[in-house]
Amino acid sequence: MKKKILFMMINMNIGGTEKALLNMINEMPREQYDITILMLEKYGGFLDSIPKWVHVKYLEEYRENKGILNNPPRETIRTTLKSIKLAKALNLFYLFILSKITKERSALFKYLLKSYPIEPTEYDIAIAYAGPIDFISFFVLEKIKAKKKIQWIHFDITKIGFNIHFASKFYRKFDQISVVSKEAKEKFVKLLPEIEQKTIVFKNIISVNEIKRLATDGEGFNDAFNGIRILTVGRLTKEKGQDLIISVLAKLIKEGYKIKWYLIGEGGRRKEYEKLIQQNNLENDLILMGNKHNPYPFMKQCDIYVQPSRHEGHCITLAEAKCFEIPIISTNFPAAFGHITHNHNGLIVNFEEEQMHNAIKSVILNENLREKIKKNHVSQEKDDKRDFWHAL
Repeated sequence: MKKKILFMMINMNIGGTEKALLNMINEMPREQYDITILMLEKYGGFLDSIPKWVHVKYLEEYRENKGILNNPPRETIRTTLKSIKLAKALNLFYLFILSKITKERSALFKYLLKSYPIEPTEYDIAIAYAGPIDFISFFVLEKIKAKKKIQWIHFDITKIGFNIHFASKFYRKFDQISVVSKEAKEKFVKLLPEIEQKTIVFKNIISVNEIKRLATDGEGFNDAFNGIRILTVGRLTKEKGQDLIISVLAKLIKEGYKIKWYLIGEGGRRKEYEKLIQQNNLENDLILMGNKHNPYPFMKQCDIYVQPSRHEGHCITLAEAKCFEIPIISTNFPAAFGHITHNHNGLIVNFEEEQMHNAIKSVILNENLREKIKKNHVSQEKDDKRDFWHAL
């Protein structure tokens, strides 16, 4: 009999967490697993990438509560009063005050979910997959029937809005906590030592063969540029660190290097970066390409891959870039050391302009270094599949 597994997500936006889920599902034998993805909203560029045999459900009621969960309390109360819902506004006011006092929002979640039906299907495993997103964790615990419940964490919890008060109260109710790197687990256990025994490391799975296949199944660079192509893939956000790129590239261009730097990804900092690009006269040198469903032809064709993140959980893009045996430069967030050995199969530098600038120059000017990095790349990551099946 197939094992029924539910993954709960926010949506299927184009991002590392969503890609990691798709990679995992594609490695799970469909004759052994009956998989359902439950999303808060029907949204995202990866919706069409979900395998056809996977069941997809949406939490329709979430539309009514999205603003309450995400908007400032004052705005929510004002909007509710305008809708002539005095009783609801008073309840929300009380719950917002209670949340501020207790420093966690479980009472608010319980109020919002009181009209939500319990998911009728009973699963063998239910996974709060979106990371430390409190509402999804609470929903899986309270509204999903499952023999085993797992909280999956994809991020460095010291670098995001992780609610330690909520986690200490509710994470103990999960049967297992899965964290995507050894370094991330160490930080998690330091904050929540009482649940160390149920916390495991499970790295995001990538399918090297599928990535290489996709690299030949799509259009890559088509701008006829014959200089050095540098690529970075990731959302345009502060934690991904693309702001560092602008000053580094401006310096390299000024020194006479023939470089184009391409950014694949979309995010809230696009306008800010567009302004900085214009201020530094880099309109023809730093190319914002937006989201790409298939970034792998670009990875295959670039000369250098750079990961300038301030922090990451596992950093799936580094694992993917390694498939193409290209020179890689990464900033020194903890998870980078799980992918790169400095001066062996890549370079790791501080999040600092001068070090990034010097590393890029070293790769460009030192042919021996480039060849050593390429030679030392491990094109096939350690096979974690057996560990994964055991973990489930």
